[in-house]
Amino acid sequence: MRAASLAPSAPATRPAEHTLPLEYVLPLRWGPDADPRDAVELAAYLERLAGWLRVTVVDGSEPEVWARHHALFAPYVRHVAPQPWPGRNGKVAGVVTGLTLAREELVVIADDDVRWDRAGLERLVTLLADSDLVRPQNVFLELPWHARWDTARSLLNRAIGADYPGTYGVRRSAFLAVGGYDGDVLFENLELSRTLRAAGRRERIVPDLYVGRLPPTTDHFLGQRVRQAYDDLAQPLRLAVEAALGPVVLVLGALSRRPGTRSVGRRGLGLLGLGAVGLAELGRRRAGGAHVYPAGAALWAPLWLAERAVCVWLALVHRVRGGVPYGGQRIRVAAHSVRRLRTRVPRLR
Repeated sequence: MRAASLAPSAPATRPAEHTLPLEYVLPLRWGPDADPRDAVELAAYLERLAGWLRVTVVDGSEPEVWARHHALFAPYVRHVAPQPWPGRNGKVAGVVTGLTLAREELVVIADDDVRWDRAGLERLVTLLADSDLVRPQNVFLELPWHARWDTARSLLNRAIGADYPGTYGVRRSAFLAVGGYDGDVLFENLELSRTLRAAGRRERIVPDLYVGRLPPTTDHFLGQRVRQAYDDLAQPLRLAVEAALGPVVLVLGALSRRPGTRSVGRRGLGLLGLGAVGLAELGRRRAGGAHVYPAGAALWAPLWLAERAVCVWLALVHRVRGGVPYGGQRIRVAAHSVRRLRTRVPRLR
């Protein structure tokens, strides 16, 4: 797993204007077709962050895009290129580079669409006092139709366990002690979490620490459906349930069209739909979520489950073919199990 030195750098004195003992690490990789207005909006967000804490943007964009970003970001934050790290998931190289270069012990890792506020960052500092990894909850700041659709996924995740956000809080020393994490996985957030847990580090799930997130474009959302389903190959029980949904619905649908079994089929389909809505509503109400997620958000759960029931089979086809396409390559592994990682990472002393 180690491909570069992760030795701690010399501590740096925090400038007076950086009042929070945190460093914000943003791994970034945009193509030449990215909307220039998005970079301007991101620069404004980084400028605001820079008044509160240190910020490092690790930018793996192509040279001409990197240069444009540097002109926008460098007046406010540290803007660097990623260091080499093995694996086909470029985000991992960005995270490893950012945490290696970080000047603070407490670090926020965030995707480019995440939007923290100061109150959330202040609470994160407190939570990291006795945790090595903090997992908050993302919530969309705007709600076009596809954001409502994807919110149903978050609500179901909250009902059965916890959601997977695009941002984490992490203690730098804990990350360096395990030597980074595998860059040849698709579900890199889960891989990071499992790597630290495999080393005996403490992860804290905080379902009421709500962090804003900008919704993707419709095209980006549509392009992510099978890839997100592929993540479930790292969660076998969940994969089995989702793979069973399609056949169950087909059987119930067939029964609902036959005179002798019509009521059984329709009742079964109705119970599936109501069960999905009810489960999502439990997730919406958990940890004060009813104040954050709009009423009616749970109604999208049957649609999301129908999508996943199809896409999970397409993901399995990709697995047979060698992995899911990502960045012009194929990644076979969604994430490793904690059990396997325990044989690969140093345990907590």
